[in-house]
Amino acid sequence: MSTNIVRTPDQLGAAIRRQRKLKSFTQAQLGEKTHLRQATISALENGEGGIQLKTLTDVLAALNLELVVRERTTYTRDIEDLF
Repeated sequence: MSTNIVRTPDQLGAAIRRQRKLKSFTQAQLGEKTHLRQATISALENGEGGIQLKTLTDVLAALNLELVVRERTTYTRDIEDLF
């Protein structure tokens, strides 16, 4: 099981797109499963604003994903320490 840290709508959309493709669903198929239009799935995957929370939770459930809310992690090492 992989974990994705998501901090932006674009990152959330990309994570949903990856999971949808791993499950071999088209946007239209995911739309049918969630009773949403394909255009709504596309908007969510593209990180567009205005998506309702219920829409998000329905899509997450259909893809067997869950949303975890936690305090942001911080990176304390200097970039020079990587090289």
